[in-house]
Amino acid sequence: MGFTLVKTLISAIIITLVSETAKRSPAFAALIASLPLVSVLGMLWIYNETNDIPRLAAHSEATFWFVLPSLPMFLVLPLMLRHGVGFYLALALNCVMTAVLYVAMVKVGAYFGFKL
Repeated sequence: MGFTLVKTLISAIIITLVSETAKRSPAFAALIASLPLVSVLGMLWIYNETNDIPRLAAHSEATFWFVLPSLPMFLVLPLMLRHGVGFYLALALNCVMTAVLYVAMVKVGAYFGFKL
């Protein structure tokens, strides 16, 4: 229970750091957000809790493949916002698009023999 609380607090600190930094410097906040902090922390926690190297390797590989379908959102969202689409609608549409791309990634991965 204590380790779960520590993980939750660290995650909250990272999110708060990004949102507070964005008030002063959107570019620096984007840099912080783009760092694979969540992935690295997740790998540390998986390793510390399980010492399961094959699981950690599978997690790391799957993370790579799941990053790819999330990338278009960071190009499409600003385009939509700059063309007058409201923030919540643009965000919702981009979340749907990303979910569709995730499903496509799973299907394409399975076709090529990846277990995602």
